[in-house]
Amino acid sequence: MKSPAITMGLFFLLCGRLYAAETLTPDEALATALKNHPQTIEARANVSVAEARTGMALANYYPQVTIAADWSKGRSFLTPLESIRETEVHTEALYLRQTIYDFGRTAGAVAAARGNRIAATEALAVTRQDVAFRVRGAYYLVLAAEKQVAATRETVAAREAVFRQAEEFFRQGIRAKVDVARAEANLYGARTALIRAENNRELARVELANAMGLPSLEGRPLVEPAVPPAPLPELDKSRREAFTARAELKRIAALESAATATLKSARSGYLPILSGTASVGYADRNFPPGGNVWGVGLNLTVPLFSGFSTVEQEREAAASLRGVEARKDNLKLQVVKEVESAWLGVKEAAARIESTTKEEEAAREHQALAMGRYKEGVGSIIEVTDAQSQALDAETAHIQAVYDYHTALARLDRAVGRE
Repeated sequence: MKSPAITMGLFFLLCGRLYAAETLTPDEALATALKNHPQTIEARANVSVAEARTGMALANYYPQVTIAADWSKGRSFLTPLESIRETEVHTEALYLRQTIYDFGRTAGAVAAARGNRIAATEALAVTRQDVAFRVRGAYYLVLAAEKQVAATRETVAAREAVFRQAEEFFRQGIRAKVDVARAEANLYGARTALIRAENNRELARVELANAMGLPSLEGRPLVEPAVPPAPLPELDKSRREAFTARAELKRIAALESAATATLKSARSGYLPILSGTASVGYADRNFPPGGNVWGVGLNLTVPLFSGFSTVEQEREAAASLRGVEARKDNLKLQVVKEVESAWLGVKEAAARIESTTKEEEAAREHQALAMGRYKEGVGSIIEVTDAQSQALDAETAHIQAVYDYHTALARLDRAVGRE
C-alpha cells in the first residue's frame, strides 16, 4: 500500500506535467497582454483621470453650497454710537453661490475636458494596438526560433552521420585522416549553431512573456496558427481604412477640439461674470445664536486689468492649437508612410516565401545527393559540407521569410488601425 506522502507527490507531479503541457494560442496571448500589461493598465487609468477632470469642469454649472460658523469677540468702534464697545458675535449660516453666466468660461472648460477625455480613450486604443502588434511579433518570433532549432538539430544529425562515415572510411583506409578532422569540425560547428539557436529561442520566449505582461511563459508550448492569413488588400483600400480607423488620428482630432475649446475659454477671460448669492442662518451675542438672518444678492465681476495674464493665456492657447494642427498634418504623412511600408513588406515577404520554398527543396535534394555520393565513396567531404550548409541556409531563409510575412501582416494591421 502506497503511503499518503508518495500519493500526494505523484498527484502534484502529474498536475505539474499537465500544466506544463498546456498550450498557448495567439488569441490567448493577446487577451492576456491586453488585460495584464502595465501599459494598458496605465492607459485605462489615464481614461479614468480624464473622466474625473470632465466631472470637475462640469461642477461649475452647479451651485456651490457651504456651511460656515463664526465666533468673534473684541472691542471695536461702533459708528452709530460714536463710541468703543465690546462685541461678541456667534454666526451660523448656509451660503449658496451660483454662476448665472460667465460668457463661455465654463462651456470652454467642459468642452476641453471632454476633448481630453476622448483623446485619453483613443490613447488607450493606441496602446492596445501597440501591445497587440508587439505580442503578435513576439509570438511569431518564438515559432520561427523553434523552427530554427529544429532545422539546426537536423543539420547536427546529418553531420554526425557524415562524421561516423568518415571514421569508418578512415579505418578501412578509403579516406584520409583529413576527412575525419573536417567532419568533426563541421559537427562541432553545427552543435555551436544549435546552442546559439536554442538561446535565441529562449530569448524570444522572454520577449513574448514580457510583451504579455508576465514574468515567464512557464514552459508553455505555442500553437501554430491554423487559419491562413487573409489575402492582401489593395493599397488604396488600406490607406482609406487607415484614415478612418487609426486611433492616433481620432486622438489628435480630439486634442484639436480640446485646444479650440481652451482658446475659447481663454478669450472669455476678457468678459464679465454674473453670479447670484444667497445666505440664511442665525446670529446673536449668545450661543447658540437665536436671531434669524438672511441675505440675497447679485454679483457682476468685470475684469479690467489682470497683469496681462489673460493675454498670455490666450497666446498660449492659440499656440497650442497651432501645434496640434501641425501634429495632425505630420501624423497623416506618417500614416501614409506606415501603411505603404507595411503593405510592401507583406508583398515582398510573400514573394520570398515562394522563392525560398523552391530554394529549400533544391538544397535538400542537393544535400541528399551529396551525402549519398559520399556514402558510396565517390563524393568529397567538401561537397557534403557545402551541401549541408546550403540546405541549412535555405531553410533558415525560408523560416525568416515566413516570420517576416506574419510580422508584416501584423504591422499592416497596426498601420490601418486594427487590433
